[in-house]
Amino acid sequence: MKFAWIDLRSVPADQKDAIVEAALHARIDGIVADSAEVLAVLPPTVTRVLAGGRGDGDGYDVTLSEVVGDSGLADLQQRHRSGGEGVAAHVLVVDEASLSLACQAARTLPYTAVTFRDPTKIPLEIVIAAADKSPGQLICRAESIEEAKIILDVLEKGSEGLLFAPQSVGEVLELAELLQVETPPLALTTLTVESIEHSGLGDRVCVDTCSHLHEDEGILVGSYSHGFILCSSETHPLPYMPTRPFRVNAGALQSYVMGVDNRTNYLSELGAGDTVLAVSTSGRTRRVVVGRVKLESRPLLTIKTRAEDGTLVSLAVQDDWHVRVLGPGEAVRNVTELKPGEQLIGYLATDQRHVGWPVGEYCVEK
Repeated sequence: MKFAWIDLRSVPADQKDAIVEAALHARIDGIVADSAEVLAVLPPTVTRVLAGGRGDGDGYDVTLSEVVGDSGLADLQQRHRSGGEGVAAHVLVVDEASLSLACQAARTLPYTAVTFRDPTKIPLEIVIAAADKSPGQLICRAESIEEAKIILDVLEKGSEGLLFAPQSVGEVLELAELLQVETPPLALTTLTVESIEHSGLGDRVCVDTCSHLHEDEGILVGSYSHGFILCSSETHPLPYMPTRPFRVNAGALQSYVMGVDNRTNYLSELGAGDTVLAVSTSGRTRRVVVGRVKLESRPLLTIKTRAEDGTLVSLAVQDDWHVRVLGPGEAVRNVTELKPGEQLIGYLATDQRHVGWPVGEYCVEK
């Protein structure tokens, strides 16, 4: 789980109280200040980080010390060995020597915060690799929300934490949302095919992601906002063309596709840079970025299925053998060979939708 420390030292004075309140409300993990008095009034639900040295009183949980040489690091290491769990180093990385110091700190201390002068993320990659097997927490300073997004994905795992000085309450809320990098599993359901009909010409959408999709993964697509069918990626071999493990031949353009945070989009709305939810047959999920969307006119099939509770789930897809959906046991089924009575994997949503968000309103879709 990723976390963040809000650094109050460079927050505008007229924004501090509001930013602290927003950070507590959003359950941000830590608050950094150079005054023990400021930290002492904070609730114990937040990690209180005193910047500037060892400290000599109560009201804080961690001390954050600037480290500029081997002797300073050795002092923090000794404090940690003597039983100090709340020991944190801050290293400004400007050259090879300070980079080496950051790597040593990250391997040996409970917390290591790093600030990089180099705008590239190569030094961060080196520190992440150096600290990969250590139990400590690596925290990287971000100068903006956009940089924070990049930091969290460096070497796929990113740093465990972010050090950030927001300039407004809005940035606190953006940061909190950004930290939700893990997507929860979905409770999938079994759908029984009732009918497959040739529907004539229509526009279908292929979703090309920026990730390699696994053989048991696809995306959830449906004609109705309450029900979705798990559409397979083109990871599986095809007789006349190479596999395209990034692509899902998803369905007709008006279809809903499941995204993160229980949000849906129409397939027609998706474009490069958007996100969708990759879902496995076991319900495991992950966020994937859309690299391209292809909309082309093709003959369509309408698949109608019924869930165990009687809910009708429908999907219009391209009428082509190469288009596949997933069934129980990771079964891969070609849509042109589906027969009534066969089973597919799907998902039932409990709410109707308004501009993609779930709402508890009355709505009938046919």
